[in-house]
Amino acid sequence: MLVTKQPILRRFWYAVMKSSRLDEGPQPFTLLGENIVLWKRADGTPAAARDRCCHRTAKLSKGWVEGDNIVCGYHGWQYDCTGACVKIPQFTSEKIPPGARIDAFRCQEKFGYVWVALDEPLAPILDTPEEGNPQYRRIHQFDEEWKTGALRLMENSFDTAHFSFVHKGTFGQFGKPKPEFFEIRETDYGFEAETIIHINNPPFSHRITGSTEPTTKRHFLNQWHMPFTRRLGIVYPSGIEHTIFTCATPIDDHRIQIIQWLYRNDTEEDCPAALLNEWDVKVVAEDKEILESVVADAPVDVTLRLEEHMPSDRPGLIMRKHLLALLRKYGETEQLSGEIVR
Repeated sequence: MLVTKQPILRRFWYAVMKSSRLDEGPQPFTLLGENIVLWKRADGTPAAARDRCCHRTAKLSKGWVEGDNIVCGYHGWQYDCTGACVKIPQFTSEKIPPGARIDAFRCQEKFGYVWVALDEPLAPILDTPEEGNPQYRRIHQFDEEWKTGALRLMENSFDTAHFSFVHKGTFGQFGKPKPEFFEIRETDYGFEAETIIHINNPPFSHRITGSTEPTTKRHFLNQWHMPFTRRLGIVYPSGIEHTIFTCATPIDDHRIQIIQWLYRNDTEEDCPAALLNEWDVKVVAEDKEILESVVADAPVDVTLRLEEHMPSDRPGLIMRKHLLALLRKYGETEQLSGEIVR
């Protein structure tokens, strides 16, 4: 799916980077093909605008911050969080041209990340009961670029049939390619997939699962939130709850920024964050290798795949249906890929 050609996608919130990165000064990012700059205002809240000075086109991310404003490093022009030029060092304030401004974007902090919406959001950033609950801790995991499509990563997140093969080096049981239970329920935000699977439990993952048995079970309550956010709730027989949030933030038509964090109802002493991340780095590396080898348009281009041969094929079909309904609702082109849906 050519995400840069779908204006409706500009009306969603996307996690773009850890909030702490703004402590280093202005930061560049590309969201849906749009070059933006992010900075931290005096009160600690984030701001975002187009990464291009309206004067001589320098990148504002090469500048610095003064108070609430971002300063262009070329001639010192300053812009506030609305995109208005508020200071030209070479002139008095009365001489600032009325058209001296840049596009500003909606920006806020949540879950320790900066989120941006390029146009009026259709809905607020999702909430989760774990955030702020003292029984859970939040752990940052990944923030890296992948060469694949955002929807491709989302579909893979619900594809239980690949576990035995892609993840045979970590938790996947090669001889058990079918889950014990699999069911999808459509919702107003997308859908929820409930799954029970048997997994390998090597010694390295004993503190993660809370079990020393060689195998154990995962009970998944896996949610897809349109367009590119996944909330994966995992419950182990030990009583440990392991909830993963994955954002496939679209950089452009061919790249995504994968941002992932998790919640656990245990302590650092029970299972160190470093151990959790070391294990998940291995698991996610297995996904990355295969996803960067596939055709990114496969979830939406029906000419590229055979569908409904397995229950795990259904998530892609449902995603495609929901996105088409979204396009039709807002009167946009019904083109998801190379095809025109009539």
